[in-house]
Amino acid sequence: MLERFFKLKQHGTTVKTEAIAGCTTFITMCYVVFVVPEMLSATGMDRGALFVATCLVAGLSSIVMGLYANWPVGLAPGMGLNAFFAYAVVLGMGYSWEQAMGAVFWGGIGFMLLSIFKVREWIINSIPKGLRIGITAGIGLFLALIGLKNSGIVVADPGTIVGLGNITSFAPVMASLSLFLILALSYRNMKSAVLVSIAVITAIALGFGDVQYTGIVAAPPSIMPIFGKLDIMGALNPDMIGVIVAFMFVNLFDTTGTLIAVGDKAGLADENGKMENMSKAMVTDGTSSWIGAIMGAPTVTTYVESASGVAVGGRTGLTAVFVGLLFLLSLFLSPLAGMVPGYATAGALMYVAVLMTSSLGSMEWSDLTEAGPVVITTIMMPLSFSIANGIALGFIAYPVIKLLAGRVKEVSVSVWALAIMFALKFVIFGI
Repeated sequence: MLERFFKLKQHGTTVKTEAIAGCTTFITMCYVVFVVPEMLSATGMDRGALFVATCLVAGLSSIVMGLYANWPVGLAPGMGLNAFFAYAVVLGMGYSWEQAMGAVFWGGIGFMLLSIFKVREWIINSIPKGLRIGITAGIGLFLALIGLKNSGIVVADPGTIVGLGNITSFAPVMASLSLFLILALSYRNMKSAVLVSIAVITAIALGFGDVQYTGIVAAPPSIMPIFGKLDIMGALNPDMIGVIVAFMFVNLFDTTGTLIAVGDKAGLADENGKMENMSKAMVTDGTSSWIGAIMGAPTVTTYVESASGVAVGGRTGLTAVFVGLLFLLSLFLSPLAGMVPGYATAGALMYVAVLMTSSLGSMEWSDLTEAGPVVITTIMMPLSFSIANGIALGFIAYPVIKLLAGRVKEVSVSVWALAIMFALKFVIFGI
């Protein structure tokens, strides 16, 4: 039955290989069940409920990806968009988490419709590579700033805006050690580097009495404090248009890039370079986002860590099904998740920042009409503490610079449309 459904022989794999691949992918991305609740609890959301929502959404969406699209990729709430949700939209802009979750809902609906009606190909193909690089790198710097702030390495300073915290105190030292461990272990090709780092730092915190042991296995907490509490109509406030667009387009770029990269490694492209079931994979991602919002988990996206499972032989959706089942089993590990201190996950945020900012290496820096908008997009995300504003300013800068440089023919209709929309947002609604 599994052979016929997943076409295992056609893809040159077996049930055993897919199971190993699923376990490998899960180990590399299961840190989300520790990091996401820690990050989002800053908004006032119940941490236990967030843990349950994260496990459920990651588990169910990965299983659907495997069964519907037959792709060997795992899904979970995205790190960059979680940071945007918590620190920019809720804590920065002052919206309630219910309204922000409503924006996630509409962003997911929009992404799903773009996928169903195949508009996403037109958008992706018409938006310049530089802006996509800038968005990825900018989110990386945004995550780095959050990790540094949460660990106390960087603090507010009225004289210089930001300053160096007391880096010899326990939390900054542990956060730094967490990052160093992840980078060193990843260099040594340890697939579970992030998970190992979180475990080591948590163990050290236990040894120093900074956290208390509360057990490992228990019945899952209730999800009801956040389930169905999103404010769908409140998110239609005109001021939140940029937020919804940010959720939708960042997920669009992130998902497309991940699927292309993982699909290539899994041999899912035909002789013309067309990816097998790409549309189904995109629809799954978009649908997971708005359903996840109902359950209380922000934007769901495909995880590039799925490449680790592909590297050990994962080729079909059976890999994703195993990933999903393991996430569902994680529901019973809530006491363990509750013991993880914030500084143990700060290293993971900074590590993801390293991976995302590395995209700047593929830029053609000699072309200033391309490099300028990239730098604007990248630096304005952390400096304005808003992914949405960074995207908006980058899209406005790109066509204006091209126009003034006499290269307006290089600007697509979709980029002009988005630039005008973002400009009107600033003029009419402000930030």
